[in-house]
Amino acid sequence: MGLNATPSANRIHIGFFGKRNAGKSSVVNAVTGQDLAIVSETKGTTTDPVLKAMELLPLGPVVIIDTPGLDDEGDLGALRIKKAWQMLNRTDVAVLVVDATLGRDQEDNELIARFAEKNIPYVVALNKCDLLGGAAPALRDDEMLISALERFHITELKEKIAALAASEEPRQKLVADLIDPLDLVVLVVPIDKAAPKGRLILPQQQVIRDILDAGAIAVISQDRELPETLKSLGKTPRMVITDSQAFEKVAACTPRNIPLTSFSILFARRNGLLDTAVAGARMLDQLENGDRVLISEGCTHHRQCEDIGTVKLPRWIRNHTGKEPSFEFTSGGEFPENLQQYKLIVHCGGCMLNPREMASRRKRAEEQGVPMTNYGILIAFMKGILERSLEVFDL
Repeated sequence: MGLNATPSANRIHIGFFGKRNAGKSSVVNAVTGQDLAIVSETKGTTTDPVLKAMELLPLGPVVIIDTPGLDDEGDLGALRIKKAWQMLNRTDVAVLVVDATLGRDQEDNELIARFAEKNIPYVVALNKCDLLGGAAPALRDDEMLISALERFHITELKEKIAALAASEEPRQKLVADLIDPLDLVVLVVPIDKAAPKGRLILPQQQVIRDILDAGAIAVISQDRELPETLKSLGKTPRMVITDSQAFEKVAACTPRNIPLTSFSILFARRNGLLDTAVAGARMLDQLENGDRVLISEGCTHHRQCEDIGTVKLPRWIRNHTGKEPSFEFTSGGEFPENLQQYKLIVHCGGCMLNPREMASRRKRAEEQGVPMTNYGILIAFMKGILERSLEVFDL
């Protein structure tokens, strides 16, 4: 599998921001070495955020985000600006592009304040320096002169972006830090109507890769073959990891001395959501009739007749609580700004979202006082096996 097959969630997200005609799209094209963005003298050419997964040396796999101008006008312009602001929630490194002939102003400084508020490392690229003649301005510590047109200091800009990315804290492993080389890890992967034809879903692929990176051994079984799989192994597995939908069945046939958890719970931990999600799951028993519950998925996919998010989870919640909450659903990049209308948020594992975006969603829920949990943890709670599913983390 090549670098371009690296999941988006595992890539550094580099966001390019600035005003119309500051040359954002030209800088994006210069940095990527591709005609990734449309370039025009007409203000507002970039009308929606453009995201492109690619390989960018010296960083490797990245996602480039080209955003609309932050000084766009009118009602439609306001919507475009809102979209640009939303991109901050998934940006790991920001590049603020400023027209060097004008310099940065109050609006640029307000954007820099937002970077600081969200702990996003950034660089200010003073573009069009070829128009300055010999009058180069004094540079601040966060600024550098570039010219997208003449490719001046573009290599240095890429190196600066790479250095800022390297300053980010290492991302939490999924499972590699919980196992030792040559450990056996059994993965339970049900193949049912909801399973994609001919392939494994992304969370399963990523956990398998994490196990292999740790030098451990992945043993894969369907739920119905799990008892025979466990009997056939020459030693006790270090742990069993299951699809959340099979939690109850897998718990019943996995000996109590073998740690058990789920793919979704591992992603909650990787995304910094574990403690929040555990507390959120316990709020389930406080639901009343008519309470609004938001079920949010980070990806978009064709929904099956027994889709977990829109069908199974609402049914299980009704059965567990004996109540009739009102369910609402979002997917992909959709996640409401105002969450106070909800009594509980149930999020997927977030395998398609980078940790920064998941952290942004978690923070938004916490600031508005709305409990938030995730699929795997909520299912484990409803099946009475939550405490067992967390023992693998020594909580």
